[in-house]
Amino acid sequence: MERDDCHSATHEYPHPFIHVVKLTRAQRIRGIILGSILFPLRITLAALFFLIVWPIARLRLAGLSEEERSRPVTGWRRWLLHPIVWFLSRAVFFSLGFLWVNVKGRRADLKEAPVLVVAPHSGFLDMLVLFPTQLATVVSRSENTSIPVIGALLEFNQSVLVSRKDPESRKKAVAQLAERLTSDGYWPQMLMFPEGTTTNGSALIKFKPGAFLSGVPVQPVLLRYPNKLDTVRWTYKGTTWVEALWHTTSQLYSKNTVEFLPVYKPSQEEKNDPNLYADNVQKLMAKALRLPATDYVMEGRVPVRKLGGLSLPLESPARETLSLLHRNGLGASEVEAALDRMIDKCQSGAQRLKANAEELASILGLTDRQTAVTICGLYSKDEIVDLRQIYLSVAALSGFVSFKSLLHTAFTLFDTETSGSLSAEQLSGLMGALLGVPQHNTAELYAAASNQGQITEDDLLRVLTAHPTYQRVANEHLQPEEAGSPLTNGKAVNNNGNMHNSNRSLHYNKKFE
Repeated sequence: MERDDCHSATHEYPHPFIHVVKLTRAQRIRGIILGSILFPLRITLAALFFLIVWPIARLRLAGLSEEERSRPVTGWRRWLLHPIVWFLSRAVFFSLGFLWVNVKGRRADLKEAPVLVVAPHSGFLDMLVLFPTQLATVVSRSENTSIPVIGALLEFNQSVLVSRKDPESRKKAVAQLAERLTSDGYWPQMLMFPEGTTTNGSALIKFKPGAFLSGVPVQPVLLRYPNKLDTVRWTYKGTTWVEALWHTTSQLYSKNTVEFLPVYKPSQEEKNDPNLYADNVQKLMAKALRLPATDYVMEGRVPVRKLGGLSLPLESPARETLSLLHRNGLGASEVEAALDRMIDKCQSGAQRLKANAEELASILGLTDRQTAVTICGLYSKDEIVDLRQIYLSVAALSGFVSFKSLLHTAFTLFDTETSGSLSAEQLSGLMGALLGVPQHNTAELYAAASNQGQITEDDLLRVLTAHPTYQRVANEHLQPEEAGSPLTNGKAVNNNGNMHNSNRSLHYNKKFE
């Protein structure tokens, strides 16, 4: 799903992955006074109810075999324990200040809609939606089962568990979802947050296809918090979960609205294409919420925008790297020299493509090792980083080399067999290095660029400078910020039509001050 009106996270739409509670001085003082009384009182009450519900939740599956646990719970374990756990769980949220939940619309029964899709996803307090849905079954990270009380409640709920680190776990979860959603009422109704992560509620991010894979009808559910202070959100950056809990419990009360929309029945085309199904439901819910429907998504803890299958970072690692280098006293000439040292190391052999923090600090001319560690963290989960990623992404934004020259260097670095063409895997690596984030779906780009099943350097240059979709990728993400106009003869051109000097970036210092 490509949307021409979704250009930037910071221009037309606010960044959906950052939220900060903004308080006036009077609100801050009021919060301190009320919070000093209400926070400890409410947390104590909530903890008390949690402690009571903990053993009761464990009772539901106690003594059952693995085979019995793989089937829906029935009998006294359901009719007796379910209302008790529902009441005690609701008491937890009542203690936290959610005195009532305003419900609009009618919840569809199991046969009408096997799954409820809820958005926007704001934080852990969204579990409030479970009460008007009678504790519908949820999907959760398997890691959450180790959390006291929460693990017991997930077991009670017979949740579908998935590990983000284990691909086999994901396959198993998908199979479980398909079995439950197509069980014709055998399994209880499910509830899913198709955004897959929390946002600031300013836009709906791209829905993941999990809830739509089976092609069954879904009921969209809107979740709102119509309070003067937006305290409940806990996002990728900004307010922490502790701060969100403090600000929320420091209010006299908090309001929450759950709205059930009419059941959405997919067309045959949507049944055949879960992504199309997900996109159409996202648009419908965004319209009802009066919010933009975007292609933003969180991939591996990195917020990105999807375009032509590519993942485009909302927070460019290369831009942050240049900013860090500038704050450490490196001017344009020092950065250019560092990039020269880096590409020399890359071209000296495959065994020298990786570097640790100490080696990176030496290459960049940094005296502060922590800055090198931070830069490594922008590109890798540890302190070992692929130098090709740093060089190509930073060089693209710095303007030291022409786009055509940069692409030639990139092609040479990833054409490890010197065959003159790239495989699909090598193309993914090359685009990941240019954009600074891993690329997991370059099939569309490969199809657009390939000629008789091969991609040459000229093929890739052509598609990145002439293809309507991928030209946008090059213009918006592979040029210095000021160079927003189309590529001319393979070189980046600024808004005045002037070529960037291949030896110097005229914009470096003013861009990153």
